[in-house]
Amino acid sequence: MRASFQRYRVPLLLIGAAIIRLIVLLAFPGVFAFEQTGAIHGSGAFDTYAVNLLQTGVYGLTPGVPDAILPPGYSYFLAGVYALLGRSALSVGAVHIALDVLSIAVLVEIGRRLFRQMWIGWIAGGLYAVYPYLIFQNLTLIDTPFFMALLYAFLLTLIALRDRDHLDRAAWLLALGGGGLLGVLALARPNVLPLTALIAIWFLFRRSLLSSILRLIPVALVSLLVVLPWFIRNAHVYGSFGTFSVNGGSNFYQGNNPQSIPFYRAGYDTQWVTPPAEEIPETPAGDRRWYALTWDYLKANPAVVPELLWVKFLTHWSIDIFPRLNPVAGVVPSLDAQGNVIPDANAQITGDDPVTQYQQPLFDQIGRVLHRVYFGGLLLLSLIGIVLTFKEWREVSLLWFVQICMTLIYLIFHPSTRYRVPTDPLLFLFAAAVIYLGIMWLQQRLSRAVRNH
Repeated sequence: MRASFQRYRVPLLLIGAAIIRLIVLLAFPGVFAFEQTGAIHGSGAFDTYAVNLLQTGVYGLTPGVPDAILPPGYSYFLAGVYALLGRSALSVGAVHIALDVLSIAVLVEIGRRLFRQMWIGWIAGGLYAVYPYLIFQNLTLIDTPFFMALLYAFLLTLIALRDRDHLDRAAWLLALGGGGLLGVLALARPNVLPLTALIAIWFLFRRSLLSSILRLIPVALVSLLVVLPWFIRNAHVYGSFGTFSVNGGSNFYQGNNPQSIPFYRAGYDTQWVTPPAEEIPETPAGDRRWYALTWDYLKANPAVVPELLWVKFLTHWSIDIFPRLNPVAGVVPSLDAQGNVIPDANAQITGDDPVTQYQQPLFDQIGRVLHRVYFGGLLLLSLIGIVLTFKEWREVSLLWFVQICMTLIYLIFHPSTRYRVPTDPLLFLFAAAVIYLGIMWLQQRLSRAVRNH
């Protein structure tokens, strides 16, 4: 029986994860069935891009008008889902469940390779499978499951590439595959690119400089070939050099302006901060203008930077779901320096904005408490696990680098729980190591007790 379970433990885990998600998807049509309710939970912009792309063949928020306000990766993927399965919460949910199952399977293998123990990967996969927040988020219309599947597959490919002792055919295939994954990953969320520098350092912990370069150059070249057509397209659209999107500057501004600290401390997402009085176009020039405004503020107020970074760090790693508060009754809050709400009757958001869902009892009173207990407990175990597994730093430091990189990215821009959770299961590998060691210790104690009696 035990041998049979070990043989089928991963398939059983994946089937269980899929069943849990399907039950949640079907049990709450009022939350997920956007084609019925008209409220898209996640990001309606992706839906708009996908619909316009299918109807006009042009990537743009306005039908027939090309733009690059958001990176294109997930929108193109979503358009494919709509073309094959139709535009519905069930089709999106089914595909997202498949992506989650893939990510769990890859996480198990990452754990096996880095910790040299299948059970650690399996336990981490189980923690991911029943992670309440990710179950909810990855059933909504958002790019998180797409990003996670790509990121985890990319990491596993690079782990396998580093493990190859020779640059044989398999190594070249891994390098080419890793480059392809990195390119698509960058088209989904370009902020992952700084992680590649840390991965290069991680290679040096086991490989020589020359060996690392030979393995990683094909990865870089192939990824560049993948993204180059998008760069060329954007240069043609805007008449100037463009990279992935033109929303980086506005995101930078949201996280670094006079209202940011009060909003974070009050528990509101900084997407609701009051924009500048000037009209800034959604173009490369407008993107640069956002960056310029933000840098002007930071250079004029250097004393706020330490507090701003500290508040954003606490927000990023909070065991609470952030934002803790959302605009209610369609009113966007204006806050004073202490975070107190200033009534503003003219500041309105769309009445059916999906953030109102987060104020419902199911999410606000039950989901938040559950998340606090679940993530808070696993965060503590993960910190213990980092200490206990430190002797394997040449392997597990890849997981440190992922967390360090993502933390720094969102300290620079603006944090939110939905931005952190894609890498939470990678952190849970350390918690899984503690759970595994605890089970082994308990098993040994029980065996000793049985022998003594």
